[in-house]
Amino acid sequence: MADAQPMSVWSRLRRNPRVVFGASVCVLLLLAAVFAPWLSPQDPGQQELMASFEKPLLFGYAASDASLPNYWLGSDNLGRDVLSRLIHGARIAMLVAVISATLAALLGTLLGALAGFYGGRIDSLISRMVDVWMSFPPVLLSIVLVSVLGTGLWSVIAAIVIVDWTRFCRVVRAETQAQAALDYVVSARMLGMRSWQILWHEIRPNVMPLLITLFTLEMGVAIVVEAILSFVGLSLSSGAATWGGMVGEGRLYVNQAPWLMVFPMLLMMLAVLGLNALGDGLRREFDPVMTR
Repeated sequence: MADAQPMSVWSRLRRNPRVVFGASVCVLLLLAAVFAPWLSPQDPGQQELMASFEKPLLFGYAASDASLPNYWLGSDNLGRDVLSRLIHGARIAMLVAVISATLAALLGTLLGALAGFYGGRIDSLISRMVDVWMSFPPVLLSIVLVSVLGTGLWSVIAAIVIVDWTRFCRVVRAETQAQAALDYVVSARMLGMRSWQILWHEIRPNVMPLLITLFTLEMGVAIVVEAILSFVGLSLSSGAATWGGMVGEGRLYVNQAPWLMVFPMLLMMLAVLGLNALGDGLRREFDPVMTR
């Protein structure tokens, strides 16, 4: 009887519920971010004071006036469509998440790989930098940095990168040290491979599964940090459609219109859960230790 053929990577990924759930959430968020102008029922900044605090049509509530447009997730105190603002808020959230996670991963991975591979003074210097940086509360440091850099989207991204590169650096340093002590790296040295070749061709593939998990986790962290900064008014302008800003505005009317807080909070929770599930699922499928 012939041996069963091993499943392809794509087949394994489709069978993993964590990957399917996380990928579905990420695809929906990316589609909302890219096609926000076409998916939004209305302009997210359009005000209709006669339609303030309209209840969500999704729950069966009819509009108070037949001449008003449909508000599937209700309207806020200025009559702005909540659904449209949530869709446009996904664009800000995903932009911050992707850019800040990418830059933090590049910086932290580079410094962590150098520290773990070369050791000595390089390791001591980078490790002391990480220890000093991580002694500050991350959220408080982000608020201070944005206050210094000035409000705005790129200031938020810069603050997240400056704070969170240490997360990648510590993990990559430890994993690089462990990999550098194994026989295959020693053999590569004896064959005369250069240091950068060993790091790129030998150690990098074994560190990538861990980096994938860290990257998706960092995207979730970035979404939460941007929401916190928006909540305290240190991200985009108050009229911009951001999830944190919507929560900050909705808390003022929580008794009158609870949906103003509930919907953006649920969307943030879904985004973070999806990103975490995707990262964990990909690590389980790609990590050679866990797939044995």
